[in-house]
Amino acid sequence: MIIESKFRYLQIFMNKKVHNFSAGPSILPDEVFQEASSAIKNFNNSGLSILEISHRSKDFMEVLEEARSTALDIAELNKDEYSCLFLQGGASLQFLMTAYNFLNHNAAYINTGSWSSKAMKEAKMFGNVSEIGSSADKNFNYIPKDLSLNESFDYLHLTSNNTIFGTQFHCFPDSEYPLFADMSSDIFSRKINFSKFDLIYAGAQKNMGAAGVTMVVVKKSLLGKINRKIPVILDYQKHIEAGSLLNTPPVFSIYVSLLTLRWIEKEGGLKSMEKRNKEKADLLYKTIDTHPAFYCPIAKEDRSIMNAVFFLTDPTKEDAFLAQCKNKGMIGVKGYRTVGGIRVSMYNALPMSSVQAFCDLMQQFS
Repeated sequence: MIIESKFRYLQIFMNKKVHNFSAGPSILPDEVFQEASSAIKNFNNSGLSILEISHRSKDFMEVLEEARSTALDIAELNKDEYSCLFLQGGASLQFLMTAYNFLNHNAAYINTGSWSSKAMKEAKMFGNVSEIGSSADKNFNYIPKDLSLNESFDYLHLTSNNTIFGTQFHCFPDSEYPLFADMSSDIFSRKINFSKFDLIYAGAQKNMGAAGVTMVVVKKSLLGKINRKIPVILDYQKHIEAGSLLNTPPVFSIYVSLLTLRWIEKEGGLKSMEKRNKEKADLLYKTIDTHPAFYCPIAKEDRSIMNAVFFLTDPTKEDAFLAQCKNKGMIGVKGYRTVGGIRVSMYNALPMSSVQAFCDLMQQFS
């Protein structure tokens, strides 16, 4: 009788709809899961799993080349001017690599939160870092617009979206210096002018695939101008020459990224992604702003369409609200440990139905 009862509970749990609002690794499209699952058993009718094929095999070389090409196509970037790499180490390694490869004397950074602060810390090992704008004075609840660009800089670095505090650049600064961006949490979520940037990097685990791989897009004309020796494994030029095969790449993660890039194209590209994401964000922020139990301290013009961070007007009710979320199968909504509150991440693959279900729960809460 006890076994039967537990089995019934397991059946109910397994059939329960789960809404994945995790900030990352995040939700992926169902068809990507299906294709990736199939490839684990038998990739490309090779009789081998994608997990065991050689990274120098013809099958994987085709995956890698298509992934690089498709990423540049989606970004509408000229392949003669830009190179696309798939590397390891996460965006955190890129904090170091960008400075190692391009910081000769002085670099400009816009500080909008934890990730930009960490990027600045790494860069300081290689040269002078000028904080030309910061929103630290208001706990990073806005994007600074008044920038101090009155010096000469090797490059200007920004973080396009901030998963922890819930802000996002909706208008990028004009710069006479090379513009670098960490786009880890909003890559390919909207249509922007990617050609405005000279270097972009993004961990794949938000909008572009599984954890374990980082995409880097770099303008070729910037390379080879640094005055220091760079270890081979940290040298963008060496990675380009080796075609992202300087060492064994994360084969499966790159394959999942390719499947996700194909899905983005199939679903209508960045214009379609942006429309969906704005609709989801508009619904959630409208619910927050019109419900007396919740408030969002982020400047309205700088609110992220990827990660909404908000709070309960009565903080003593936060645990009760989170308990209701858990009961309704809503995963990953507890705010970042240093910020608290609620965080709802609405990446590309999250359906509107999940956001609607969350807003319905909010409306019923008091």
